[in-house]
Amino acid sequence: MVGNYGAPNRQTLDDLGLPAFFESNRIHPKALIVQDYAHHYSHWNAASSLGDWLKEEGVAGLSGIDTRRLTKKIREKGAMMGRVEVDMNAPAPDFGAMRNPNLDHLVSQVSIKEPKIYGQGNPIKIIAVDCGMKYNIIRQLVKRGAELTVVPWDYPFAAEMSQYDGLFLSNGPGDPTMCVQTIEELKKVINCPDDQVKPLFGICLGNQLMGLAAGGKAEKLPFGNRGQNQPVINHATGECYITPQNHGFVINTDTLEPGWKTLFTNANDGSNEGIAHETRPYFTAQFHPEAACGPTDTEFLFDTFLESCKKQKTIEFPVRKPPAPRPNVKKVLVLGSGGTSIGQAGEFDYSGAQAIKVSLPRKNKNRKNGIEIAY
Repeated sequence: MVGNYGAPNRQTLDDLGLPAFFESNRIHPKALIVQDYAHHYSHWNAASSLGDWLKEEGVAGLSGIDTRRLTKKIREKGAMMGRVEVDMNAPAPDFGAMRNPNLDHLVSQVSIKEPKIYGQGNPIKIIAVDCGMKYNIIRQLVKRGAELTVVPWDYPFAAEMSQYDGLFLSNGPGDPTMCVQTIEELKKVINCPDDQVKPLFGICLGNQLMGLAAGGKAEKLPFGNRGQNQPVINHATGECYITPQNHGFVINTDTLEPGWKTLFTNANDGSNEGIAHETRPYFTAQFHPEAACGPTDTEFLFDTFLESCKKQKTIEFPVRKPPAPRPNVKKVLVLGSGGTSIGQAGEFDYSGAQAIKVSLPRKNKNRKNGIEIAY
């Protein structure tokens, strides 16, 4: 299935001057390893093949690899060092001398170099610390009325907070403890006098930076939380959201300073997914409410943040309306997909096959709770 979609046009820009179909200006992984690669792309929005895009960026691609076996190995050992060797005649690699990207200051490599403004003229003035910010964060804030001043990760933003209505901390790669300058600036902001308080919102790495500034500790997970289906509990409302995530570090909240509380918790492993101040409008999310591919359960956090910037008050989460009364339904038609190999989606063939089956003139007498279900 990999390669079936192709890659969109890299030169097409949106109304903010950002690549319209991408979250970043380049491919960040050094290599892509897949089991099967489709050489003929067919997506309506594709401008080239995935392979051509990888070549443009100088990224290695390997197919025909037993990714099931690789997945099992990683599950047993946790995230591991690795590299792609392209010289078949090269001597055996010296793994002891292998470059460890975890020791690099990755945030400094991907952060913006000079301040830049998006949505100029919008009424709400936000300063955003770019630690590797996804473009859709910019889009989400600007379309809601924010003038976003994006600054480098080591920018002295604490001295300029009086000029803004709020502070945003972006996502980013790597070990959050390496962002010493950001954490020190953040401590100045969160510990300011009461009459200088401004709302703060952090996403992903921004959550970790806020947690460190508030006395928490960063810990590396063996695998990290990845994917689009991570359940997260909101302690302010009791709701559970399905969230997209991609992080390897987590904040241990046991050492948080007085005045801070857990806001979000991962329902799978119990790890922290966000914190909030008890009296000041500071809050974070470890997951990605801006995810362009969805799910979009938590997009409302941007509204919460900007409403807080307008009112300069503590955060107030909207509670969802109670579900509508259960309808008097006797029959339900379910279009489902079957299981396929790891990393593949079955929505093409399987859903179509199910749709054809249920269109046939037959009845399925499977019943549950008095409801007739057709498969």
